[in-house]
Formats: sequence, C-alpha cells, structure tokens
Amino acid sequence: MARPRLTIAVALLVLVALAATITYTGLLVVGVLAEYLGTSRFVAGLLLGALFARLPWISRGKLRIVGLLPKPVRLPLMASLLTLCLLRFLMQGDAVSALCAGLTMIFVLAFPLWKKRLFARLSPSAFNFAAGRNAAVAADNTVIEGDFRERKD
Repeated sequence: MARPRLTIAVALLVLVALAATITYTGLLVVGVLAEYLGTSRFVAGLLLGALFARLPWISRGKLRIVGLLPKPVRLPLMASLLTLCLLRFLMQGDAVSALCAGLTMIFVLAFPLWKKRLFARLSPSAFNFAAGRNAAVAADNTVIEGDFRERKD
C-alpha cells in the first residue's frame, strides 16, 4: 500500500521541481532579453507574451487557436532563446543559471518526443475496450487462437 503513495509523492516532487526550474528559467530569459533590448523586464515580458500567445478564434463556425508565430517556428525560437541564455550564463560563469537553462532546453526539446511515445504506449490499452468496439487483434505472435466446438453425436 505504501508503494503507490511513495511513487505518487516522488512523481509530484519531480513535477514541482520541473515547474520551479522552468519558471526560474523564464525569469532568466526575460531578464537577458531585457538586457539585450535595453528595456525593462516588464516590457520584455510583454514582448515575449505577445509573441508566444495563443488565442481562440472562431472562423466559419469552427474553433481554432491562432497566434503570432506559426507552429514550426515556436520550438526553434524557444530553443534559440534558451541557447542564448545558456551561452551568456556560461560566459559569465553562473553555473546554477546555466544549469537551469540547460535543463529547460532539454525538456522543451524532448517533450514532444516523450509525449508521442507515451501516447503510443498508452493509447492501445485505453482504446481497446471502449464501448461499442471489439478488442483489437493481438500483436503477440506466440498466442495461438482457435475456436473449439462440441460435436453433437
């Protein structure tokens, strides 16, 4: 009984640490951008918020989400901003800030792959026994299926 609780506690602790790291890195990115642009952190934060904002839009009766940046540009721009911060902190010798920026960059780049793999692994078990559907054909080649019927003599 203690194992599932311990697992949940560790998972929540890891998620809290990840959220704190990403939040701190966001503060660092806003600060670096403000320094390079020669503005305040408030203006730099507004600029980044407007650049990465995603807003709902209803067009032709369909709900869409639109933003300033197209989808293929968002991830490389985030990675380049994080790389800029990482290099700046490494040149200054600030190891903790560089570590936070590096961990966030790894997470930002790896998250789409992790999400795809996790969904591919969990979706067959979740959707096999949905209401109104037959179970999918087993992919296990070691299982031999057969129908047995009694003969009436």
